[in-house]
Amino acid sequence: MSTDSLPTGVRATCRAALVLLAACVAAPVAMAQQFAAMVSPPRFELEGRAGQTQRQIIEITNGDLIASNYRLRTMDWTLDPKGVVLLSEDLAKDSCRPWVAIERRDILVPARGKYRFRFEVTPPADAKGECRFAIAIEGGASTVDAGQVRIHVNAQIAVIVYVTMPGAKPDLSVVRAAVVERNGAKVPAIYVRNAGTAHGRLEGFLEGTEGGGRKIELSPDGLPILPDETREIVLTVVSDAEPRPALTFPVNVRGNLEWSGTSTPFEARFTP
Repeated sequence: MSTDSLPTGVRATCRAALVLLAACVAAPVAMAQQFAAMVSPPRFELEGRAGQTQRQIIEITNGDLIASNYRLRTMDWTLDPKGVVLLSEDLAKDSCRPWVAIERRDILVPARGKYRFRFEVTPPADAKGECRFAIAIEGGASTVDAGQVRIHVNAQIAVIVYVTMPGAKPDLSVVRAAVVERNGAKVPAIYVRNAGTAHGRLEGFLEGTEGGGRKIELSPDGLPILPDETREIVLTVVSDAEPRPALTFPVNVRGNLEWSGTSTPFEARFTP
């Protein structure tokens, strides 16, 4: 799955299935007993051309000591408010999965071996905007003992693909600034609207001044902001210290936010 670094989403269903996703923003590794797959790259951002076929390769590595079978399929996806990728087998409205062909649905990868898996995308003549889909790689089911409970586990890793047609681009704007709580700490965040026709990611560094006068540097997280979406983007203190030092509010921030070759001034005062 991103950037798309890419976040990993772990979702438990009533069947206690475990799903590990490489998305826009996560390490592309999933392991569940006999499932030990790694993929490269974890995300594709392609420039599409109407009527033209693009062929790409995903390298799938089996980290297990025995040969492993994997099942592959295309899926639609969305992002939840926290940036977790949610996969769906159902064909979404205006899905571009019919544009996609994969070389096969089942592969066998030798122990500690690699497989170069091919897929292709052919946008139709009237294609426009941005196409998004995922290629899911699934391992065999296994059972995990959790105390007195035996849990049925399925593991899955997904490669996120964006295909942007000519003329499609993001149009980002900050609509609100607020202080939110993350992992028990208060942090500054901005709410970013995308009125464009393709996803965008904020970049850049901002200068900040805490209530005590300390100078800090902040940067927006790299979550993708999809078209017609408003997403919460946390501003993170740039620091090598772990954990990062807590902020003293109010915090005044100024600088430029950047995306897709665009730079716009930003200034805000964050007060809990």
